[in-house]
Amino acid sequence: MVRGAGSTAILLFASLASCGSAKPRTDADVSSRLFPEAHRPVAPIVSSRFSTEEDRDRIREAGTVMDKAGIARGMTVADIGAGEGYYTVRLAQRVGKSGRVLAEDIVPAVRDTLAERATRERLDNVSVRLGSPADPKLPANSFDRVFMVHMYHEIAAPYEFLWRLRPSLRNGGRIVLVDADRPTSQHGTPPALLDCEMRAVGYTRVTRMTLRAADAYLALYEAAGPRPAPETIVPCTMAGTAG
Repeated sequence: MVRGAGSTAILLFASLASCGSAKPRTDADVSSRLFPEAHRPVAPIVSSRFSTEEDRDRIREAGTVMDKAGIARGMTVADIGAGEGYYTVRLAQRVGKSGRVLAEDIVPAVRDTLAERATRERLDNVSVRLGSPADPKLPANSFDRVFMVHMYHEIAAPYEFLWRLRPSLRNGGRIVLVDADRPTSQHGTPPALLDCEMRAVGYTRVTRMTLRAADAYLALYEAAGPRPAPETIVPCTMAGTAG
């Protein structure tokens, strides 16, 4: 009896020691099933173009957004949902040769077209890659700004996407988000809903301003406090309240 009890104690101690020395799980080990679903419609991807570049330049869209976002030479910026590269090209010019722009899209054909444009226009400080719907797969601690322009309403798993994006921001890094003030089913995101979803994943809004384009607004966010555990994230209602 004593020998059996001793064997049990040894096995228990070994088990506890093994648990204590286990490595922390990485983000790749975190299952998508742990994240809540969005309690609002998700707009379909209908085009890689929001408007013509000429029309957007006429109202200084990119210039205004980059100014308000504090884009400067030498910065490293991600352009998520880059489409045909309206912002990618202008960001590359603004950050200069000492800066970097990572342009990403989840549609392979769009990604390929943008890569061809970057090569044709000799944008040597631009890298183009394919992202995924729920995970931008950005390198950690790498970006001063992450742009998401007229695409947030197309993200089917916003809580997972924002959670996995967060480690990519450098200290003081910001998400730069442009969208339209209308329902997500109509290719926009109401500002109160956006604030709620961002807050649920641990971001705080720095500023928000209207843009000259119809219904458009710009919002800047920073990471605040610890990143929440996926299973503790409370989804938002369409009215922009948690619960």
